Amino acid sequence: MPLLLLVLLIGVFAYAWFARRGSTLTRACLWRQEKAAGQWRCAACGAVQKGAAGPRHCLRA
Repeated sequence: MPLLLLVLLIGVFAYAWFARRGSTLTRACLWRQEKAAGQWRCAACGAVQKGAAGPRHCLRA
């Protein structure tokens, strides 16, 4: 039982680490979707990105 919990814990941390590697977003990035305009706008810096999929990279200058 303890071995199973240890494997599960390691798996959760590994998933979180691999999911984070594909993104440059930080806590300062606050992307909001504007569906009518078909774009995403950052509430923190005002950057705009077109498309339906959520941004995965910070565009802060």
